[in-house]
Amino acid sequence: MIRDITCIACPVGCEIRVEDTENGYLITGYTCARGKEYALQEVTDPRRILTTTIAVEGGVLPVLPVKTDRAIPKDMIFKCMEEINRIKIKAPISIGDIILENIFNTGANIVATRNIPSKK
Repeated sequence: MIRDITCIACPVGCEIRVEDTENGYLITGYTCARGKEYALQEVTDPRRILTTTIAVEGGVLPVLPVKTDRAIPKDMIFKCMEEINRIKIKAPISIGDIILENIFNTGANIVATRNIPSKK
């Protein structure tokens, strides 16, 4: 199997090729160690930061933007979204508040990325 990946580990954006060989992965095209590490993780355990919104009760806005505080396994995104879509949070909310802790034992927390005061 051969995969071509555009690296996002730094601003250079190297075009990296990862080839699965009998002796492991042959990685070419990277210009820094972070690129090699990124490419290997992308083919063995792809991860992403999840960004979405959560419904708010009693706030000046109807939804709260949130994100995971670290990358989660890509195959967990839809399961996490199902859980997030089930909840509603009450205002007031501050940036950095943990909304869900260690979602599905990923080690990632869902955190608020905006202040939402209560309606007056």
